[in-house]
Amino acid sequence: MSERLKQDSVDRQLLALLREDSRRPVSDLATALGVSRGSIYAAIERLERVGTIAGYTVRLGTDYDLGLIRAHVMIKVFPKVTHQTQEELAAMPEVASLFAVSGQHDLIAIVEAPHVNRLNDLIDAIGMLEGVEKTTSSIILATKLQR
Repeated sequence: MSERLKQDSVDRQLLALLREDSRRPVSDLATALGVSRGSIYAAIERLERVGTIAGYTVRLGTDYDLGLIRAHVMIKVFPKVTHQTQEELAAMPEVASLFAVSGQHDLIAIVEAPHVNRLNDLIDAIGMLEGVEKTTSSIILATKLQR
């Protein structure tokens, strides 16, 4: 196997491990991948430098996470105000993710709230935003896989 292919393989495996736990000690990462700690430090630095790793995040604990109610809110937006609507959605702390999509809707927002009444208010607030033509919501009942 060429050195570049080996490096790509280690990078992919390293990224998978960091996605599971970005605070995992470098010594554990090195052991898991069968490389030196120096190689791990160098790989992480390179992946950050080239923008493959753009930052690190927090994964919510199970108890807290199970206490949230989430929904996919599919949003149809009037084209002339799409950018403004995206900015307004991004300013809402309960909007965890926002995706531009093709099809009948223009955006999908993943929203989360501590209880169903707050979720209802949030979905209503999204529907009232200037430029929102229509919303369709689906409450997430269970997460089967999240990486």
